[in-house]
Amino acid sequence: MNSSQNTSYQAGQAKGQAQEKASGLMEKASNAAQSTKESIQEAGSQVQLKAQEAADATKEKLGMNK
Repeated sequence: MNSSQNTSYQAGQAKGQAQEKASGLMEKASNAAQSTKESIQEAGSQVQLKAQEAADATKEKLGMNK
């Protein structure tokens, strides 16, 4: 293998490694985004439940649960 071929080979290797690393980073970012989405949905559900409980308690105190 001459110098030019060796340089091309090394450049190809570096490109492949960079693409693999980028793919791994994208997967990590995607997983983090999915986890965040799930956390926000769970928090939203909890807020909605607490709001409903507060509304029900208010109705009960005002005698509106008939």
